[in-house]
Order: sequence, then C-alpha cells, then structure tokens
Amino acid sequence: MPEDPEFARLLAEGDAVPVEGWDFSWFDGRATEERPAWGYARMMAERMARASAALDIQTGGGEVLAGIPQPPPVLAATESWPPNADLARRNLAPLGGRVVQVADDAGLPFPAESFGLVVSRHPVTLVWPEIARVLRPGGTFFAQLVGAGSNRELTEFMMGPQPVSEVRGASRARAEAETAGLAVADLREQALRVVFGDIGAVVYFLRKVLWTVPGFSVARYRPQLLRLHEKIQSDGPFVAHAQRVLIEARKP
Repeated sequence: MPEDPEFARLLAEGDAVPVEGWDFSWFDGRATEERPAWGYARMMAERMARASAALDIQTGGGEVLAGIPQPPPVLAATESWPPNADLARRNLAPLGGRVVQVADDAGLPFPAESFGLVVSRHPVTLVWPEIARVLRPGGTFFAQLVGAGSNRELTEFMMGPQPVSEVRGASRARAEAETAGLAVADLREQALRVVFGDIGAVVYFLRKVLWTVPGFSVARYRPQLLRLHEKIQSDGPFVAHAQRVLIEARKP
C-alpha cells in the first residue's frame, strides 16, 4: 500500500526543525504541555533578585534564565552542548552572564563556595557533591527536575513496555541532596498532561527531549511512527503525562 503523503510530509517537518535551545514555540497549535502549579520561572527569578552570585546548571540556550527581570551582580551558567552554549552566550550577554561549556556529569569549574544560589531546570544529571561544594554556607539549590516515568506512554508506544527507573524520582533527589550535606526545604511532584496533535510534533519532541526514546531517529522508528500517525488520525490527539519535581535545598 502506498505511504500516506501527509505522513511523509509531517515526518519531514518534524525532522527538519532545529533543536538548539529550549524554545518550544514551534509546537504552538500542534502540541501542548500543562505547566506545573508552582511556576518555576517566577520562583527562580524571585531568588535571583535576592542573590549576589548565582549559577544556572545546564542552562540549555539560556532562554529561561534570560527572562529574569533582575540579575544578580555575578551570574554564571554551564551547558554541555556547543550549539546551546553559543546560544546561551548570546541570550545571557545582556544580563552580564558568563557561560562555561562543561559536560553534564563533570565537576563544576568554579572555586568552592562561589555562589549563594544554584539553579537548574530539567538537568540531564546532577553531580550533587559539586553543587554542595560551590554553594556558600546558607546558600540555596533550587531546581525543577524531570521526574521518574515522564512521558511513559509515548516511550512505551515507541519501544514497548519499559521499567521505570527511580533515578529521576523525588525520593532519590532527596536522598542524594542529603547525602551531599544539603537540607531539603521543599520537595513537590506533579504529573502534567501532554497532548500531541500530529506526528510531526511527536518527531520534533523526540529529537529534542532525547531521554524519552534513547537513540531515536525517524529512520529507526518509522514503523512505530506510522502506527502512531494512524492512531492520531483515527482516535484524535495522543496524550502522555510529563512528571516534574520541584526541589529546594540549603547548605548549612
């Protein structure tokens, strides 16, 4: 049977969009994700306004950090992927932010007790002893994490049943923070509805959010993408649920 030309067109669209940075505006009208009730960007900005020196770990393209209305006198960020690091340098230059390219699982290239505030939104991994090391006594770590089993429905549609790793769970985050010597002051979890209106949006999402389907490519997963396209065509938008964790911890 000839392949649906609409399927091929949508695949090509989703596969062509640049994936640098964390700007998700391309999804407008094609996919939606519910926002956590707590409002990470607002809470982070409030803490930045009170800080004298702050660090954003794994800043992506710096888009979230660039939105703060009042930057601290000293502002730094890390990012591992060169295209994102370049984008972050451009986005954070107006705030006086310094961006350092460093691997996600490496040590932080800053002296001990450099920052009163360390933040991160959706980090790939966190090296907790390093966070504790660069925090000043009385300093705060504030982050929104991707929780365990995030978008599991989409992962399992593409890959079949998968075990849910607790590496990203809230209890694991608490344990690792406390092992590093930090006192957890706030810990919250929320499941968020994610709706994909077409297969092009799914392709772009899987290219951008790499941990959902590790090793994803259109060529490798074309049969599963076709099945999902047909399901969306017959049943309507595909719904998954993102998991988010908010954590705030302080260094004694």
